[in-house]
Amino acid sequence: MVSKAASDAPSQASQPSGAEAGSGPAAGSGAGSGKYLTSSVAGAAKILVVGPLGVGKTTLIGTVSEIKPLSTEAVMTQAGARVDTVVADGKTTTTVALDFGRMTIDGELVLYLFGTPGQQRFLPAWRDLAKGSLGALALVDTRDLEASFDALGNLEELGLPFAVAVNVFPGSPQYGADDLRAALDLLPDTPVVACDARDPASSVRALIALVSHLIDVATETS
Repeated sequence: MVSKAASDAPSQASQPSGAEAGSGPAAGSGAGSGKYLTSSVAGAAKILVVGPLGVGKTTLIGTVSEIKPLSTEAVMTQAGARVDTVVADGKTTTTVALDFGRMTIDGELVLYLFGTPGQQRFLPAWRDLAKGSLGALALVDTRDLEASFDALGNLEELGLPFAVAVNVFPGSPQYGADDLRAALDLLPDTPVVACDARDPASSVRALIALVSHLIDVATETS
């Protein structure tokens, strides 16, 4: 499932406690504190972070990244307004290429996180970013579950295993995991966890849930 990390360049559900992340923000390292990988790193995995416009992808990657994250945010224009869904919280920028960050788990596994644009018109970019990815964390917003259908459909079309993280916004409706699986038409073994994309420990737990799922999938198919 993982490849040997030879360099620091991008390459190819239960909720465990934050203590399982041996380094990175949840372990107190802080974003931007580790420019280079440590000698203990044994493997790396490319992970997509997907979801509709305004769901929190850029925020989550920026929250957990131990290096200064790369973001390609651009101001939304009237031209884009004709084809993009309006976001209720007054969001004025959007990712137009990718977000990128890095997080180390347990001092041994490096996750290279690639955030995809939220609009379906950027699907060609999606396909390029998906090459070499082992799986994806799909962020959803319970205030508009239907907005997540395109992203989840893309993952299924690409054959990428994924976990669903419900980004809890203030005042958003709360549903049980089984209800969400039914509403989003998910397989029974798809992890569904709640997270706050602004909180390092919460966001790391969501990524650990995904990694655990990827290990289970790899074990079942080996």
